[in-house]
Amino acid sequence: MSKHVYEVMVETQFSAAHALRHYRGQGESVHGHNWRIQVFVRGEKLDENHILVDFRAVREATEEVMRYLDHKHLNELPPFDQELNPSTENIAAFVFHQVANRINTPHYQVTLVRAWETPTTMAAYGLA
Repeated sequence: MSKHVYEVMVETQFSAAHALRHYRGQGESVHGHNWRIQVFVRGEKLDENHILVDFRAVREATEEVMRYLDHKHLNELPPFDQELNPSTENIAAFVFHQVANRINTPHYQVTLVRAWETPTTMAAYGLA
């Protein structure tokens, strides 16, 4: 029998510079992107107001993380300032954990973050 879930998504963006360590190609030089971030939250039951989670709560938690990243050189920010490459994959994972730590409850959880580096390239990190 199939299990049904509700899912909500908020989308935002940030601009930042990064350089990929131990990479040969254009990505090894400092360059910038306008990342588009999508945060997906899932749960099985709606609350007494018939919503899964307030979009505002998801947006505010996501925007808090965006303020940390926006208009920065990511290689200078923890956790990307040491050996963790500021790849789009690692950015998606970072946003996932940061937002999840702020909003997850027993009733709903962040399940996926998509980080679009360009309009045609994206990396995702989430629950299997």
